[in-house]
Amino acid sequence: MSRVSVTYENHIAFVRLTRADKMNAVDQEMIDAIIAAGTEVAASDARCVVLSGEGKAFCAGIDISGLSGMIGKDPVELLTPRTHGEGTTNQWQEVAMVWSRMDIPVIAAIDGVCFGAGLQLALGADIRIAAPDSRLAVMEMKWGIVPDMGGMVLLPKLVRGDVLRRLTYTAAPVNAAQAERWGLVTELADDPLAAATELATLIAGKSPSAIRAAKRLIALAEDSDAATVLEAESRVQADLMGKPHQMEVVAAEMGKRPAVFD
Repeated sequence: MSRVSVTYENHIAFVRLTRADKMNAVDQEMIDAIIAAGTEVAASDARCVVLSGEGKAFCAGIDISGLSGMIGKDPVELLTPRTHGEGTTNQWQEVAMVWSRMDIPVIAAIDGVCFGAGLQLALGADIRIAAPDSRLAVMEMKWGIVPDMGGMVLLPKLVRGDVLRRLTYTAAPVNAAQAERWGLVTELADDPLAAATELATLIAGKSPSAIRAAKRLIALAEDSDAATVLEAESRVQADLMGKPHQMEVVAAEMGKRPAVFD
């Protein structure tokens, strides 16, 4: 995958956009590579994912020149078929949603610009760590269109309605500090990749089954009523207690040693 590299270390999948000469702008080849990377990682034994961009930018957005193949095609026929995500997404939406659906935590390390398609890719992560001088933008209105790569599923879970409207209507970039205040960014770090790696290492050392269960439970809690969530809490907890991963956590805590999981 010439647009994306995938490496594994200490149960962490490092997924890196590698089109630094174009500020990791998204063309058709990168769309295919990002989806392929997500499919690969989902099938691996990784316990956490770190998404990053090579060079001076996380991702500058869609490479308009690289998508010339769309010219002249019927937008309805191009966009409306559900071709990915078990019939829930098109290929552009899958760029973000393949990470959002991942059953392990995903951390985005944001340097430089994170615009348009790049922001929606980052929104697919559970956690976003940004450099203080990075900039983020919902850029689609610049081209007379709306966010259409999962942004309207993911953004309302992070920001207030007025903030979502301001970002969408104006297409204006915001600095990392403002993005953090609004909820687009989880935290700031001078070296986002190092901070993301440190956090991923911490997460990868936790019970793999409990981490996956927590991610599923949090996703359910975001969209469900209290009774449903309370029942799910009890069911998920019962599935974890007394099982090998949980017993290893207890033994490690009692023995004051790191836990070791199969």
